Amino acid sequence: MKGGIPLQIKESLHSSVDENIALFKSIFPNDSTIKFRRFQHPQVKSLCGCLIHIEGMVSTETLSNYILRPIFHFQPSEENRGIPYLQLLMEGIIEVSMLELSNDMNALLSELLNGNTLLLLEGHDQALLIETQGLQTRGVSEPGTEKSVIGPREGFTETLITNLSLIRRRVKNPKLKFEFMELGETTNTSVCLCYLEDSVSLKILEELKKRLARIQIDALVDSGELQELLRDDILTPFETVGNTERPDTVAGKIMEGRIAVLVDGSPFVLTVPFLFNEYFQVSEDYYSNYLFGSFNRMIRFIGEFLAVSVPAIYVSLVTYNQEMIPTPLLLSISAARQSVPLPTVAECFLMLLVFEILREAGTRIPNSIGQAVSIVGALVLGQAAVDARVVSAPMVIVVGITGITTLINVKMKAASIFTRFTLLTLATFMGIYGYLFGLIGVVVHLMSLRSFGVPYMLTIGSIKDDDIQDTLIRGPWWASRVGTLRIQTKRRIRKVMR
Repeated sequence: MKGGIPLQIKESLHSSVDENIALFKSIFPNDSTIKFRRFQHPQVKSLCGCLIHIEGMVSTETLSNYILRPIFHFQPSEENRGIPYLQLLMEGIIEVSMLELSNDMNALLSELLNGNTLLLLEGHDQALLIETQGLQTRGVSEPGTEKSVIGPREGFTETLITNLSLIRRRVKNPKLKFEFMELGETTNTSVCLCYLEDSVSLKILEELKKRLARIQIDALVDSGELQELLRDDILTPFETVGNTERPDTVAGKIMEGRIAVLVDGSPFVLTVPFLFNEYFQVSEDYYSNYLFGSFNRMIRFIGEFLAVSVPAIYVSLVTYNQEMIPTPLLLSISAARQSVPLPTVAECFLMLLVFEILREAGTRIPNSIGQAVSIVGALVLGQAAVDARVVSAPMVIVVGITGITTLINVKMKAASIFTRFTLLTLATFMGIYGYLFGLIGVVVHLMSLRSFGVPYMLTIGSIKDDDIQDTLIRGPWWASRVGTLRIQTKRRIRKVMR
């Protein structure tokens, strides 16, 4: 069981059960979920006390069958005379695996709020902490954001202990370490650092602990809040802290020397450091044929390039650099744009804004009608806009390509949107030169980023064989030189952090 939370309760337990109950009622005034179950042994009058627990957070079966029933059947003997009742109950009566004696009010309140039970006895100024957690939790199921055709179907849940067991089952190594801490002055949320002791970079580990120690936040509800607080550059749209719902992905990253950060109540696990090429890696790449995995990965790279570039290139060519368009295609675009009242730039911004509205609507509305909204938005509205001469048919094609390629890599959604509009704005004022200058600026920006001291473009910017075998392509496992891709990545990161 975990240690106390920083509630700063200065009072201590009394030897009187009534006084202790009054103390807990003063800490939780008008809280009907705090239950006080008094009991009196039917034969031993001196054995009386109270069980304190929170309704809905404990297992009632454990309370009835493994705590109260053994206490009522307890028959003290001459051999036990002089031994405190709490010690007797702890050592041989209560049939629960985790028991602990304590008089620290902070620790007692922490365990009570975590779903455990406190046992108070008359004449004792200590309480017995009993593990009785019985929270209703979501079962392990396939993650909704990272589905895979080939590979494990398990995903993390909102329960920290369950998530740790999913990692431990995949990495059966005594070097796998778990370090716990609590963040959030009000919520006191449990946070766990998970890493391989012989693989992790000590500099990265110490830097992560320093950043966590500096965090001052009132409430920590989800790992997404912690992800923003841990990132290196607060102004970049590119993430420098990764997140995933898949235990196999976290296990693989831990074996690469990375550190996983788990937050109680969140199914998303953070990983650091996070490199740019990880945006395009999915677990299925490692489970399928390496040729097919490499092809899919290249499709993701190409798709991301199209997602941020197609609108800017179209606007720059149609508006400024028409000589670069083949004549038949230029005539076709010109004919399609006849009677369209909006200029190309305004038309493009309008259509992209409408697409983002449809995307957000499809995300927020119930699943039962989400698909219908997507179809209506894509087909009915698009066709109606073309027929009404509000927008041109080529613009619908451009926005359609942009939308489809954006969905190829959902994790880059935020970065893609910001980069796309930045390049489009530059192309609006300077044509193809603005687009090229913007593209160069994005590359320079990516090269300047770091994730916990590790260059963001570490492997992509290298020409070594060991580095490129798991970037644009996925090397085959059967080749001895590339059969330890994860170990090579681990050594590469540790070398940089020396």
